[in-house]
Amino acid sequence: MPTILLVEAIPWFAKELFRLLIEHDESDLASQVDQLMIFDRCRCGDDFCSTVYTQSKPEGAWAGEFRGCILAPESGMLILDIVDERIACVEVLNRNDLRRDLLLLLPDNTE
Repeated sequence: MPTILLVEAIPWFAKELFRLLIEHDESDLASQVDQLMIFDRCRCGDDFCSTVYTQSKPEGAWAGEFRGCILAPESGMLILDIVDERIACVEVLNRNDLRRDLLLLLPDNTE
């Protein structure tokens, strides 16, 4: 599956993510937003899930030093999976606006 830059594919969300990281005093992570690649979206099938993998999804747990970063968007829920201080996954729930754009970008025959 080809990768695409988040900032090119869904620029409005990349801006929001950058702003939330700055507000959360995570400037090192914010500096990564312009280079984040979308490897895939979550394929769990839940209609409230808009999670994006910005590294290849592992078979099991992430390898490396892991931490979560909970952000406070105006709507929905947003948690970053950080591996070795790199954004590995952007977990987003209850954001129909993002889900709509992700399904257009990365469709699934079952959706």
